[in-house]
Amino acid sequence: MSRYLGPRLRITRRLGALPGFTKKQIKRKYAPGQHGPNKKQIKKTTSDYIIRLQEKQKLRFYYGISEKQLYSYIKEARRLKGVTGSLLLQLLEMRFDNIIYSLGFSPTIPSARQLIIHGHILLNNKTVNIPSFQCKPNDIISIKENSLKIIKENVNKKNLLFLPLHLDLDQKKLIGKVNSIILREDISLNINDLLVVEFYSRK
Repeated sequence: MSRYLGPRLRITRRLGALPGFTKKQIKRKYAPGQHGPNKKQIKKTTSDYIIRLQEKQKLRFYYGISEKQLYSYIKEARRLKGVTGSLLLQLLEMRFDNIIYSLGFSPTIPSARQLIIHGHILLNNKTVNIPSFQCKPNDIISIKENSLKIIKENVNKKNLLFLPLHLDLDQKKLIGKVNSIILREDISLNINDLLVVEFYSRK
């Protein structure tokens, strides 16, 4: 399945808040559907499969990746030593587009992806136009001179009081640095990674 390009509020109404996916606020507090909320929908029990599926979908939509990409990350996390769920989240968090979003250079992860593809961002003083590129400790992220105005507007709009501990940012020069691999407890996304791993356990 390719990257999702449909209505984003429909997804957040179904799965819950996904700040990296969209900045729009939900007005309707019930799941999407033609006839609105009804008693059958409210009373319906949720199966174990649906719970795991929803957690997996949260991960997919938040980071803006396809089903094939997510399964590739799962296989990579399984090959590494450690807890598979935590390693999976670390791999996703260290993607280039997510680092750009975390630094405040863009309001959402999809917009960060657009900045990267259009060549506005430099990684270690080189243009990298691959959103899925895995950032490493000591990587330096900077902005092309003719793109500074766009990024400054985004940084000014975003509250950077709670910058993740694995990142540093010089707000005057707009230069970011990756200090280390992010720790599981520093990941802000509210998700049960164990359920995602269980969802793929039979594959």
